[in-house]
Amino acid sequence: MTIWQLPSMLLVVISSVSPHPHHLFEYDELSQYVDSHQEEYVQTLRDWVAVESDSSDVLRRPDCHRMMDMTAEKLQAIGGKVELVDIGVQELPDGKTVALPKVVTAQFGSDPSKQTVCVYGHVDVQPAKLEDGWATEPYNLTDINGHLYGRGASDNKAPVLAWIHTVEAYQALSIDLPVNVKFIIEGMEETGSNGLDAMIVAQKGTFFSDVDYIIISDCGWLSRRPALTYGTRGNCYFFAEVEGPKQDLHSGVYGGTVIEPMTDLIGILDTLISPSGKILIPGIREAVAPLSDEEWKMYQDIEFDIESFKSKIGVSQLMYSNKVDLLAHRWRYPTVTIHGIEGAFSGPGSKTVIPAKVIAKFSIRQVPNMDPAVVKKQVTDYLYSVFAKRKSPNKLKVTMIIGAKPWLADTKHPLYEAGKAAVKRVFDVEPDLIREGGTIPIAKTFEDVTGKSIIMMPIGGFDDGLHSQNEKMSRYNYIEGTKLFAAYMYELSLVK
Repeated sequence: MTIWQLPSMLLVVISSVSPHPHHLFEYDELSQYVDSHQEEYVQTLRDWVAVESDSSDVLRRPDCHRMMDMTAEKLQAIGGKVELVDIGVQELPDGKTVALPKVVTAQFGSDPSKQTVCVYGHVDVQPAKLEDGWATEPYNLTDINGHLYGRGASDNKAPVLAWIHTVEAYQALSIDLPVNVKFIIEGMEETGSNGLDAMIVAQKGTFFSDVDYIIISDCGWLSRRPALTYGTRGNCYFFAEVEGPKQDLHSGVYGGTVIEPMTDLIGILDTLISPSGKILIPGIREAVAPLSDEEWKMYQDIEFDIESFKSKIGVSQLMYSNKVDLLAHRWRYPTVTIHGIEGAFSGPGSKTVIPAKVIAKFSIRQVPNMDPAVVKKQVTDYLYSVFAKRKSPNKLKVTMIIGAKPWLADTKHPLYEAGKAAVKRVFDVEPDLIREGGTIPIAKTFEDVTGKSIIMMPIGGFDDGLHSQNEKMSRYNYIEGTKLFAAYMYELSLVK
């Protein structure tokens, strides 16, 4: 009898291992591979940063096209099924048109027994000039004390490369990819992703049909602790135009006889928000989802230093003095910001002008459960009623030019559980669960069009200086971030 027991026990042991060889996760091998190739990764980032793919400057459009070609070539070189998708033309203010950068899609693996993830990123950048106050040439990646300075390094070229290098590492080690991986990389994100929405709609039944999850790595951590991002604010951007006399007037000759558009405009702008930050437009505050006890507790646990936040932005006092209030008003409450006034005298020196027509630019950050269409009506109705009380002969016109919705994910979703496990494996800490105060409209588009679940998995540092002078990506974040993506692919394969 004992003779038979032994093989059957052996059999049990073997069978519990053999059907899923990729469940023996070779993290150490992948990690070592990434470490030993870091110089190569930094050099590739240097090559990419050297391309001035500024999507806001039409004169740089050839660079944007070249950047898309380089991205496609890189994905092709590691065996991806790659397409450059034509998304049409962009109309310029002067009526001319210019080609939009193509969108790069790629596919690695199509095993129906595996989950399929789609990684979104962009390779266009914000404008940058040395004379804007950069300490180094913005398009020449410069390594100073382990920080890689260059425009687009963190936003978003290094994260895109980290994902590509992740796939490459699995292949180089002949480790089966734990999930099928698709990429969608665009070149117009910094100017509003022209043409991408239509492409996503068009490819809903084809490219996106077998996608289970969408991963966006276009954001940063809040502190030195790794983070997973589960929400972004939307934005409603308004123009309020007050028009009076048919041309600008001299304040000596006409001052005191006309009702001045600028005075009207400043008067109505002052009714939008109180000095303590309370929004005065009826209905806006009422639409905001209440702060739950659970959410309060989450904010309480987040690593965030108010003093360093203050010194980083260079102010002596903030709107709120405790962490929870501050984070909540940065992430989950709306705010009104007045950005500027077109047509007002703003040059140096003194000019005694009465501007004939002035246009205020202001925006309201959107949070659950606000709806941009409703906000548009609330703002316009309110401003027209406030203006009417002034009994001014001038004409007011309010228009909303952007209405981007907020995005919010469920942190209990398996996508986030897998994310926590991957962070734990690579960094040996629990991640902070954070939201972004800014807007990443594509997240909402992906959600609304494809119906897929989305996670934002940042690898950028809290001090990367996105959109600012001296943008950088830390070598540590770039290399460990690549390991994080490798671990995340594996953790996702365990999701049922």
